[in-house]
Amino acid sequence: MHVEDLLRLESLDLTLLWGSPPLLAREISGVTATDLEDPGRFLQRGEIVLSGLVWWSAADEEAKTDRFVAALRDAGAAALLAGEETHGTVPEVLVDACRRHGIAVLSVPVHTSFRAITDTVYLRQWGDLSRRPADHYALPENVRGELSRLLADGADPDTLLTRAVAHLGAPPCYVLSATGRTVARTPAAPRLPARQAARRLKAAAPFAAAPASTTLRVDPDASPYGQWYLHLPGPVDAPPRMLHEIAEVFAQYRQGLLRRRAAARVPATKLLELAAAPRPGSAPLPAALRACGLPDHGPYTVIAVSMGAEEGAAEAGAEALDELLRHLPGRRFATARLATGGAAAVIATDSGAPNAGALGAGAPGAGAPGAGAPGAGAPGAVVATLKGLWPTLDACDDATLPYGGISTPAAGPQELNGALEQARYALTAAVRAGSADGTAQLTAVEDLTTLDALLAGIPADVRTAFGVHALGPLADDTNPSHRMLLETLDTFLAHNGSWARTAEALHLHVNTVHYRIGRVELLTGRDLARLDHKLDLKAALLCR
Repeated sequence: MHVEDLLRLESLDLTLLWGSPPLLAREISGVTATDLEDPGRFLQRGEIVLSGLVWWSAADEEAKTDRFVAALRDAGAAALLAGEETHGTVPEVLVDACRRHGIAVLSVPVHTSFRAITDTVYLRQWGDLSRRPADHYALPENVRGELSRLLADGADPDTLLTRAVAHLGAPPCYVLSATGRTVARTPAAPRLPARQAARRLKAAAPFAAAPASTTLRVDPDASPYGQWYLHLPGPVDAPPRMLHEIAEVFAQYRQGLLRRRAAARVPATKLLELAAAPRPGSAPLPAALRACGLPDHGPYTVIAVSMGAEEGAAEAGAEALDELLRHLPGRRFATARLATGGAAAVIATDSGAPNAGALGAGAPGAGAPGAGAPGAGAPGAVVATLKGLWPTLDACDDATLPYGGISTPAAGPQELNGALEQARYALTAAVRAGSADGTAQLTAVEDLTTLDALLAGIPADVRTAFGVHALGPLADDTNPSHRMLLETLDTFLAHNGSWARTAEALHLHVNTVHYRIGRVELLTGRDLARLDHKLDLKAALLCR
């Protein structure tokens, strides 16, 4: 495929900003998406470079733009495809730099995703392998032809990987997900626990190749939760371009898998809509469960997640949740975005085998004993496994904190509404706890064993309203006298209503404590000799 071929595709709607005919006739060997100021060390000759221009601002000196384009020239990049979304247009200073350094530059409109361009290039390459001259590729022609046929025939990823590296002497090799799940491995590769694999990925820079190991991204346009990596733990004598081409095979395999999972989202969305309805009727829920490949009998566990309120957060949550649940061997599940924001999944916690619709076709490593968390069968074990994996999910993206809530088991379809409400409640508690200390949180309903934890799941506006009405005039803590009374009340309740210990803690005479508590009772209308009134005011203080 040549650069000029991209301009002929109406579906991409690219615009040529500058490029001479010889530059447009350049062969495209691959695609790299980057927003680094100096991407040269990550580029291969003949690649087109996709950049959202996040690295550039109008205040930058011209030299910064010049260094970026010079790096593309020195690496032998075929062309620069610059996105318009960040700045509304491609800066003229960038076009001028491309003209000076002899790099063709094309603009990418907002409605064209980088993934669409990547797919177009690789689909064209791998769909035409048998008719291309061998010298354009590092992989031998017979290997490329075999891999093309295997992709077309729907071969499993283990077979693809084994055949892809067979001509390298069949070294140990893995394809790993962002959370360390084994997507594929060769026969020579021992089982790799997910946490150990995740640590290896975290330690390896993207596209890094060292004498001891090699780790390459499979799809540069994938999200932090959907990324796959080609990982060779030992030294291998192979040109980097050859390994990149093997990674590209799995980029195509992954795209096909994503299309199948997108189709499975349709019935999953319907299922969660029915689960959210208080009275869905007796027939629709079992039918919706079967459409998702789930049993129409329980038990089920529901998990809800949130990645924040930013645009795209709900889709990121669904992708992260989908990846997380693939660590559960043999668990069938259906994941979808929620109309109210975030994402949720219904997990069948029976002993059935994974289904192709909800769990996803292919990737036998996803259910292998060593790929995720062995023995995650019973509802309690599922919760424990998910909690153990949550830090690994959190480590996928340093810019986002994932929050999650897990329900207690629902015995049957009619209990799914209550389970979804439980999961949402636990999610609210997780968000509140995580926002307070800046950490990712996964909270199960069974964790809500204290009054403070229970109240954390109540929406913030409801908490505020309760605190205002229960405390009465004391809710106005801008009044110094009211602040003093609130401090005394808090200390009094913390010391189980002991006058002497409250006085000691506040360095007051006990008569002063009696006076202040009397004022609290008068202003709130509560009798602090009564246990229920003490609990009311304690809850009000926690809700402030």
